[in-house]
Amino acid sequence: MASHTGQTLTQTLTQRMQQRLSPLQLRLVRMLEMSEPEVEEDVRNELAENPALEVADNADTAHDAITRTDDSIRQTSGMRYADHSSDLNWEPQLGAGGETLIETLSRQLAETGFSEEDMPVARCIIGNIDANGYLTRTLPEMRDDLAFDEGLDVSPEKMREVFEAIRRLDPPGVGAVDLRDCLLLQLNRRTDSPETILAREIVRHYFDLYSLRRWDKLASRTGATEDELRDADLLIRSLDPKPASTIGDNEADPRTRHIAPDFVVELDPDTEAVTLTMPSSIPDLVVEQTFASPDANTLASDDARLFIERKRASASDYIELLRMRRETLRRVMEAILRRQHDFIVTEDETRLRPMVLRDLADDTGLNISIISRATAGKYVALPGGIYPLKFFFSESVSDDEESSGREVAAALRTLVEEEDKRHPLNDDALTALLAEKGYKVARRTVSKYRERLGIPVARLRKSIS
Repeated sequence: MASHTGQTLTQTLTQRMQQRLSPLQLRLVRMLEMSEPEVEEDVRNELAENPALEVADNADTAHDAITRTDDSIRQTSGMRYADHSSDLNWEPQLGAGGETLIETLSRQLAETGFSEEDMPVARCIIGNIDANGYLTRTLPEMRDDLAFDEGLDVSPEKMREVFEAIRRLDPPGVGAVDLRDCLLLQLNRRTDSPETILAREIVRHYFDLYSLRRWDKLASRTGATEDELRDADLLIRSLDPKPASTIGDNEADPRTRHIAPDFVVELDPDTEAVTLTMPSSIPDLVVEQTFASPDANTLASDDARLFIERKRASASDYIELLRMRRETLRRVMEAILRRQHDFIVTEDETRLRPMVLRDLADDTGLNISIISRATAGKYVALPGGIYPLKFFFSESVSDDEESSGREVAAALRTLVEEEDKRHPLNDDALTALLAEKGYKVARRTVSKYRERLGIPVARLRKSIS
């Protein structure tokens, strides 16, 4: 008989605690992710679908001022909070939305009397110039495209002729195949002068030496003096490496997209008091009167009563949902203003403090996921510009818990900008200078942030001027 010794059957009971969100809370989570225009569209749809919902009669003054009365806040941070949406006639300033790069170049060709039979070739070449003005495909490749796509047999000479015509258009440098070519195109437009002639020679024949800042060898190869090299260097650095980047209103480029801020912060320079407003074109909503107080005749039918109650409850929930969204956003922005007050009043990146989602969750009592959704895609307008709320977040540097990564990066950028370009600072020197400013960071951290900022090593930053 088999022996069963020391065998014990153990049953482990695991209790799992789950937090269940109400339907209204789930809708709030989704609405927090929306931008203001998306919420406006959602309100329009809700008004169209629910007869129990209507715009309040006082919608033009719907958003009365809501002022915090917590004196401790004002005493410790000098902040005032108010909501003056009705007083703020918020008019988004849309961009001019001028010609695209393709339209600009095509118009110039037409104005110069460019032949109609050559326009398909020109359109093909122009269509292969990127937003910065650089050619993205070779002439033989585009010649093949014309043959396959349009059945055109274009000679290499004609391709080159049209290409050179495009490269003579504005802005100078458009149609370049690389940076060296771009700079040379711009220099060729300049009137001859000693520095222009030398700059052309440097870019055309000694661009690698120039990129490496090898002034001794450049002086030897060109026979130029130190002053002449300095003047040529200043001229080259004045050229535009992205000549077409400011043309047109490219919706795909986030830098040219209009941003309507969700918050506006005004600063009293004398007291450093901060006033927060939340501009919005969303009107106040109310429950329609016949649904809010139906008469007895309306409620006579069970179906009618059920319909009224359901629509009234839906309308009330939606009104509460909008209030909760607005209040949540205000609480989160208020917490950011508390944490980043020094930056708010100076807009100096070195004054940014380390801040993560958990910090705001602790300050507001809100869930981290709520904080994340409330800050995603939201913007605040400060006196000096518009910032995404994500801008204010950064971890502390691992070897300096008091400093944020962005703060250290800003200090590093300032040191490099102010350094003697004839004797640029290496990473050891940058580390020592940061330590003098109170940033206790390791050399490897300095190297990491320098690379993130796109700052070359000291040898490549060396300048003759």
